[in-house]
This record gives sequence, C-alpha cells and structure tokens, in this order.
Amino acid sequence: MPYELNRRLAAKRPPLATGAQVDPVTADIIRGAFETICFEVATHVARTATSAMINQSNERNASIVDAHGRLAGLSVGIPQLMFISPLSIRYALENQQQDDWGPGDVFVGNDPYAGGGHLPDYNVFAPVYSESGELLMMQAIQCHQGDTGGKDPGGFSPDALDLWAEGLIIPGLKLLHRGKPRRDVMELLFRNNRLREFRGDIWAMVGAAQLGARLLQELVNEYGAEPLKAAINANIDKTEARFREEVADWNDGSYAADVYIDHDTAGNRDVHVHVDCTISGDRLTLDFSGSDTRPELQAVWNTFSNSRGYAAAQLAAMIDPAIPKNEGLFNAIELVIPEGSILNPPDNKPVVLGAFHPAVEVGEAICIALSSVVPERASPQVYKIGMPNILYGFREDNSMWMDSGVDVRASDVSAVPGIDGWGSMCSALGNLILQTAEEGESAFPVRHLGRELTIDSGGAGQWRGQAGTRNIKQVLAPANASCWMVSMSNPLRGMGGGDDAGAYENRFMVGTEQEYRIENAAFNVPMPEGAVMAYQYGGGGGFGNPLDRAPEAVKDDVLDELVSIAAARERYGVIFTGSVEALDLAIDEAGTNALRSALREKPVDVQ
Repeated sequence: MPYELNRRLAAKRPPLATGAQVDPVTADIIRGAFETICFEVATHVARTATSAMINQSNERNASIVDAHGRLAGLSVGIPQLMFISPLSIRYALENQQQDDWGPGDVFVGNDPYAGGGHLPDYNVFAPVYSESGELLMMQAIQCHQGDTGGKDPGGFSPDALDLWAEGLIIPGLKLLHRGKPRRDVMELLFRNNRLREFRGDIWAMVGAAQLGARLLQELVNEYGAEPLKAAINANIDKTEARFREEVADWNDGSYAADVYIDHDTAGNRDVHVHVDCTISGDRLTLDFSGSDTRPELQAVWNTFSNSRGYAAAQLAAMIDPAIPKNEGLFNAIELVIPEGSILNPPDNKPVVLGAFHPAVEVGEAICIALSSVVPERASPQVYKIGMPNILYGFREDNSMWMDSGVDVRASDVSAVPGIDGWGSMCSALGNLILQTAEEGESAFPVRHLGRELTIDSGGAGQWRGQAGTRNIKQVLAPANASCWMVSMSNPLRGMGGGDDAGAYENRFMVGTEQEYRIENAAFNVPMPEGAVMAYQYGGGGGFGNPLDRAPEAVKDDVLDELVSIAAARERYGVIFTGSVEALDLAIDEAGTNALRSALREKPVDVQ
C-alpha cells in the first residue's frame, strides 16, 4: 500500500547540516539566483523541445530541491504543478546508494505512487555535489508529455481500471551515468511512446537539467557549499515564519467547504471533496476528512503528491505574494489527507484524470472555506474543465498526430473584491500559453471556426466573473476524439453571495442530424472528415451580492455583450429604457431602485 510511503515522503525534513552563517542579504541573493536558474532551465526546455505541448504551450516547471528533498527554489510556472516535484525526488533519494548516484547523472520519474503527479508529468532531475563529493541539491524540470504508452493515445483513459492501463510507470530511472547517456534506457522510453516528438522532448529535458546543474555548480564554486546550505535553511525558515505571521492575522476558527464533481466516468454522481480549515494563532490545519471514499468510483482518484501540491498552490495565492515559494509553505501548515479517499487513493488506482478532478477541487474548497477570512485574495487557483477534446489521427507515413485541445479560450476567471474577472485565462494556468488557431491549423488537420465570449456565462456579483467562450473546431481529416465532461451541474462557485459561473457544455457533429451533447465521457470516438465540435467553456464565479453592483457597470456589461438585458433585470435588478440596437440604452433609476428593494427582501444564498 502507498500510504506508509506517502507518510514517509511527506514528513518534515530537517535543515541541512552546516556550521556556516549567512546574512539576510546574501540569503536573498542566493534565493534570487535559484529562481533565475530555474527560469533559465524552464526557458531552455521550452526552446529546445520538439512537441507543441512544451515548446508552444509552456507546460513545464523547474525547481531546485535540496539534499534532504526540500523545495529550495522554483520558477514562474503553472501554480498547481510547481509544488509537486519534490516527493518523486525524495523517493529517488531513498535509493541513491544502490542506484550509484554521482556527478553528471540524470534521472527521470513519473510514478504517481512514488511521489509523482500523474503519468504524463515526467520529472527529470540532475544532482549537484560539493568539491568534497557531498550531495547538495538537485535541479529538476517537470514537463507534461503528450503520450505515456498506455492503452489510449495521450494517456487519458476515461475507462482505465488501473494504473497500468494509463501508461509506462517509472518510479525512478537513471538516464545518464556520469554524463554518458544510457542507450538501452533511452530506447526503452522511446519505444514506449507513440509520438515521434517525444524523443526530442526527453533530450530537451535532459539538456535543461544539465544546464541547471552546471549553473548551480558555478554558484557552489562562487559562494562555497556551506554558505549555500545556510542560505537554503534561512530562506525556508523565512518563508515558514512569514506564512505563520499571515495566519496569525486571520480570525481564529474553523471554516468548512464542500465542492462536488458532477460524476466520474462511470456515471457515479456528486463526487465529494470536503475541507475543514482550522486557524489557531499562527497554526493552520487543512483537514480533508469527509471527502469521497467510494471504492466503485472510476477515474476520479488524485495522487497524494498532487493533493498536497494543489493545497500549497491555493494557499500561496492567499498570502503576501512577496513571500518566497519553498518548503517553508509546507512546514507552516498541517495537512490531513485521509487514506483511501479520492485525494489519497489505494495503490494503483488510475489517476491521470484525477490531476484535473478532484485535484482542482482541493484548491476550490480551500478558497471557498477561507473566502470570508481573506476575501481580497479569494481567487480560486483552478480550472474546471474536465478534459479537453483530444483529437488524434495518422499521417501518410503512419506516424500519429495529436491535438491535445489546449486551445486559446476564456474560462474560469473569477472575480475578487474590487476586481471583475479579468483577462481570459484563470490564474491557475500561470505562464501556460494556449494554442492559437494559427498554430493549431499549421500543425494539425483542423480548422478553428469560432471562438467568442458567451453572454451571461460569467457569474453575477458585485464584481462580475468573466465570461467563457464557445470554441468551434472542424476536423479536416478522419480522426478520433476523446473527452470527459464535468462542471455542467457543478461549475465554478461564486463567493461572498456571488453567483456561480456559467456551465461547461460540449457537442459533437454540430450542424448535422447526428449532433449530440456529451453527457459524460467519450473516448476514441470516430470523427469523419468535416465533423464539427463545439466546446462551451465555463466562465468565472461572481463575488458579492449582484444587487450591490453599480448600475452603470451593469450597463457597460450589457453594451459589451457580457450580460443580457434579461439577466441585468433578473440578477442585478437593473431596468433599462431604450435599446442597445437604437444606441439609446439608459438606466431607469426609479424602476431599478424599486426592483432592487423588492429583490433584497428575498433571502440571499451566501456561499
């Protein structure tokens, strides 16, 4: 069972042993150097990888982990993924003697039950040593791969019954020994992947890890091993202290939230995530007891490492952004993630879709629970998409192409006090670059027919959630499509009395007699040449009572085609004279005041 291993990997690690002292300025300079190195590593892999998933979408994160397995530094990346790398490296550290670690080595791991996220997230890392041969740290680069060698192309298998169906499982594997590639190992990886671009991606990750290790070695040479260890310790302690200071300013108490996933891929409904956030002085406890444990659930199992990382990502967004992101975040909180639940599953449950749901529900639940404590920072670090429309087919040379569906869209952009949902990408996507129509059409036999904001899809509130888009795509050659639809009955939640976001929807064979709505999961569905799909992305949640929104702001929303005349009346209590078409739209102040007074007498569901 993985539980004992998870407990061991997540246990608090001691500081690095050193007698050196370092002043705060030097410690900050070294922290800045770590972040710069991670940025260069992440940029290197983005510029050298061969798949669009990495070299265009930026679905990668770089981090530095110290010799005790503590997160010491990271780069700007995708928030939920930035805190996941350390546990798979901790697993590898347990085996470093028998695996004969040394300078120049490079490793890879992706095992969800050995500290990993899900199988597509390959974590490549290289150790760095002192002049005396002491292990100091590891440079890691984590990237999402387009295929994992499982039963279904892309690794997303809505009907997988166990982990083996999802792809090649790598607990920890040495790719380079003392700087020399292991040909047999590399060929094993290449042979177990459908995509020809994978070969270039792995070499790009190896090169990026080597670059980071070389830059870290230069840092060791400049400052010395002992001051570097002292700086790592000081920065982790600083983050923990600063985090605890923030928590100490919050109101003591217990704050709970419940969120739901529409269904698993087998149709079991209302998959449940529960959290109790307890604040006592400078102590914060997150207890997910009460989350779903039904053994019959399918494809909604999230790894312990992912649950841990998503919790840290949400909390990092709810504190002073100047606080460094490192192991101190984990040291400052107590996490209770019940064994056997969907957030800490039994051994070898399939988890690839769990990295979407219930992973994002971890952050959403925390955000909702603490929204009354720190409302100004209650921005959910989540995206509520279940699984995009993944398309794949074959070229004339029988090589496979795959469009992973990470298209430019507006979705899940919620409001916070004082700010409407802004932009088109939720903050959870970080520096992810979504695929433009031009990029998609040049790489795959597809045509993007439409991509427009959908009226009334942003949650109403004193501050309005951003609208979602309806993306319409046509396939120009025979292909197969897979997806998993959720957030149709449980979209992104509004907070502080704001409305929930508009729901997701997905339709295949649009414009034909065979048009139909995807109600749950669809996998490997044949799509004939010319077939059209329409994917409605959910909007963002509103914040605050919609009746408190300035009528002029509602008028602007109507003119911008974000809110309909009917919704302005029903949800915001705003009545207009004139029309948009006649360009004489005006607020009926007397009617608006009367309607709002009447609506305020009705009970308001404050979430």
